[in-house]
Amino acid sequence: MRSSNKLILMTLSTIALILVAKSHKTIPSEEEKVEMEKLLNHINKPAIKSFQTENGEIFDCTDIHKQLAFDHPLLKNHSVQMKPTNAPEWITSNNISQKAGLFQFLQKGISCPHGTVIVKRTTIQDLIQSQRLKSIGFNSPRHVLTEGNNIDLTGHHFATADYGYSRIYGVKGNINLWDVQVSNDQVSIATMAIAEGPIEHLASISVGWMVNPLLYQDHIHLYTYWTADGYTKTGCYDIKCPGFVQVSKRIPLGVLLQPVSVYGGIQKEMDLSLHQDHATGDWWFVFGGENVGYWPKSLFIGSGLVKGAHLASWGGQVYSPVKEKSPVMGSGHFPEEGFGKAAFVNGIQIIDGSGEALIPQIYTIKTHESTPMCYTTKYVHDDDEPWIRAIYYGGPGGCIG
Repeated sequence: MRSSNKLILMTLSTIALILVAKSHKTIPSEEEKVEMEKLLNHINKPAIKSFQTENGEIFDCTDIHKQLAFDHPLLKNHSVQMKPTNAPEWITSNNISQKAGLFQFLQKGISCPHGTVIVKRTTIQDLIQSQRLKSIGFNSPRHVLTEGNNIDLTGHHFATADYGYSRIYGVKGNINLWDVQVSNDQVSIATMAIAEGPIEHLASISVGWMVNPLLYQDHIHLYTYWTADGYTKTGCYDIKCPGFVQVSKRIPLGVLLQPVSVYGGIQKEMDLSLHQDHATGDWWFVFGGENVGYWPKSLFIGSGLVKGAHLASWGGQVYSPVKEKSPVMGSGHFPEEGFGKAAFVNGIQIIDGSGEALIPQIYTIKTHESTPMCYTTKYVHDDDEPWIRAIYYGGPGGCIG
């Protein structure tokens, strides 16, 4: 176990140095590729069944008790929790529990057997790009981006609605789906996040969709990200490091999302939630009423998120190299265009200490825009039907720096 963990840390450190010291177009040396292949063999666990999708992505059915999560030293004696100890009513209600069924995550006829979970197979390109995104501080919650830290924030832009009024134990939101176009070295995401602690000990979890050709090919994919120490040594995207415990055999992290919204036409959204199990302290990720998996409480001991969170955020974020014009955010249109044209997150709710999903008071939600000439946020509430709490966000981009 020690030698395996040492291999992971050494290899990721090597990749980080490559990415920070050189441009994104740098090709790893043969020696570096060998080290990455060793890491891949460690990350991609033996599959009981495998299959390839029409867009070329490979998924493995892995023994639920032998998945990568349990290589984490803090999870050595962890017992898999198949579901929260007390499933909140807002998850089990019929109108919510059927929403995951609206998505065709994988091709018909593809399924994993009982006792396994479905995991997207990691590639060398995945490792390189995910570490690059981590090294540039991408996906940090808004308040981290605006505080003094050692992360170069050049090229980052965000438009969000944030809650920081009181301690919460989860968040909900229906995130509008758009399959936007960006260049290979650009990123555009729609996200919902929770965070706790100062930057040096920041603990956060983010979920949503991402368009980033180098990590997810050319289309919109489901993504997650977590850290327990301010984006330094812990955490990763999806299941590219030990930590997240997958329990679903139907919804893999990093999967292509279909169908998507049409400008001026049918709108598609995904119902997501993050909530803390009060009995175990684990943080559960739920998609349309289906438990995808969880981040065990032990991952965050000594940092934050052990007992709830103080920040929740909904909205968009993009990144582009300093000499390139920034990409589109959301649908690529400003909030003023409204429903059917601008991207939105509706059904915004917070989860209190009793596990109840609540509509936040109007005054507790604050909007933030880093670059209003390119991206903006509009918060709608009681008087703005059809939603009680929602935001429109995004814009066409085109900013430099």
